Amino acid sequence: MHHPAAPSVSATPSARAAQLLRDARRVVVKVGSSLVTDEGRGLDETAIGEWCRQLAVLASEGREVIMVSSGAIAEGMKRLGWTVRPHEVHELQAAAAVGQMGLAQMYETKLRQNGLGSAQVLLTHADLADRERYLNARSTLLTLLGLGVLPVINENDTVVNDEIKFGDNDTLGALVANLVEADVLVILTDQRGLYTADPRRDPSARFVHEARAGDPALEAMAGGAGSSLGKGGMITKILAAARAARSGASTVIAWGREPDALLRLFSGEVVGTLLVAPTQKSQARKRWIADHLQLRGAVTVDDGAAARLRSDGKSLLPIGMVTVEGDFSRGDVIAVRDASGREVARGLANYASAEARLLCRKPSSEIEKLLGYVAEPEMIDRTNLVVTR
Repeated sequence: MHHPAAPSVSATPSARAAQLLRDARRVVVKVGSSLVTDEGRGLDETAIGEWCRQLAVLASEGREVIMVSSGAIAEGMKRLGWTVRPHEVHELQAAAAVGQMGLAQMYETKLRQNGLGSAQVLLTHADLADRERYLNARSTLLTLLGLGVLPVINENDTVVNDEIKFGDNDTLGALVANLVEADVLVILTDQRGLYTADPRRDPSARFVHEARAGDPALEAMAGGAGSSLGKGGMITKILAAARAARSGASTVIAWGREPDALLRLFSGEVVGTLLVAPTQKSQARKRWIADHLQLRGAVTVDDGAAARLRSDGKSLLPIGMVTVEGDFSRGDVIAVRDASGREVARGLANYASAEARLLCRKPSSEIEKLLGYVAEPEMIDRTNLVVTR
């Protein structure tokens, strides 16, 4: 049988891959329904306890960890005594509402036993498609990480409909990785990783240890529709890795019941399949900003601010702003121009145009007095700014 060419099927992943995993500071771990609920038999307390123990060790090493967990609907079905997954949206939402209670309780208990606080965060696609809600979700998650609290994220299945669903939590995991600019996304599944063909049907299938995220050959390899409980098969994981790579996050697909899989991974052992992001994180984010063809507005800055942006790549502070053009919202990409009208930089606005007009020539210490709140001390943070000269 002909196999699509695999970028790497060597028994020994590269030294660069091991270093990438050891160096990862911010990590998103996604677990699927079949693992969390032991193929629908109810929440697997032992498995969840094992993942939480490993997450606590990673946190003690100074890593920031977010968990994206499926399982609410499957757990709700069990609690309601349903053996067949319903098709009606309102019944799925009811099951999610029931199951979410048990899911959050289980993670809270197991993480607390390992010395970690937890927080439940429910997201819909609309939260991440709307730029302001996207930034609010990002700020909340980063604040939780800064407080040493581990966020447990799931799709808000109690309110979503088909138009705003992520479709599967592999996609949600990738979007969360992009949201917080994670270094690595780990997708724990019921398979060892990616093969050149379905090993259950083709005995000559070879295991892929390492490949490049977004490589078209990977989609040709991904077969199988996944379990009856979950939404995603291997193809959704391949597509999720490509999505995560846009912000520079590499992805690992690994068996969730592999002993100490997370600890071994981040000690540099490539457990499962590693799909390496082809771009650096900072490059990917800056490229996303720089590629905007339609800018919602602009701010003109004084010579001192323009010089600092050009030479040092500093953040743009309100005190350096002279005028504001256009009608833009928080999170929109705007231009920064010098006194002659030339674009110096572009970036994500922390304040809407109406607020920005009030902040021109004002020190950051006066933001709260002028607006009644402080989102950020900068108009554009340097991490969200690209110098275009």
